[in-house]
Amino acid sequence: MKNAISFTLALAALAAFLSGCASPETGAYRPQNATKSDTEAREKFVLLDSGTQQSVTCPGLQETTLPDGRLQVVAKVRNLESRRIQVQINCEFKDAQGFPIDSTPFQTLILTENATEGVPFTSINAKAKDYTIRVRQAR
Repeated sequence: MKNAISFTLALAALAAFLSGCASPETGAYRPQNATKSDTEAREKFVLLDSGTQQSVTCPGLQETTLPDGRLQVVAKVRNLESRRIQVQINCEFKDAQGFPIDSTPFQTLILTENATEGVPFTSINAKAKDYTIRVRQAR
């Protein structure tokens, strides 16, 4: 009797172990939601958190190619709140294929009530052909 119970328990444990390891697919897997979080790859101005989504907008961007080939961008950043806010802003410069080649450090931007400020960024070399301006809450 003890042998039958032991054998049944061992067989059940082996079946559970083998079923847990079974997988219908093998090898490499496709990425999930590849287009869900690619906003930075598609947009020129992005807000990195929900706080800035409610407080900040960009009514305009100005792009200029300098005589030495560098890209200069000025972002008009507007405070949507009727209170003073503080955010951090930077620019990610990209090559013609969209790969990042230069990133400016985040700088603090203080916007008074309903104010609009122009924030300039200049790439360090002539390889920059595209960009993304990124804004986040100040920490």
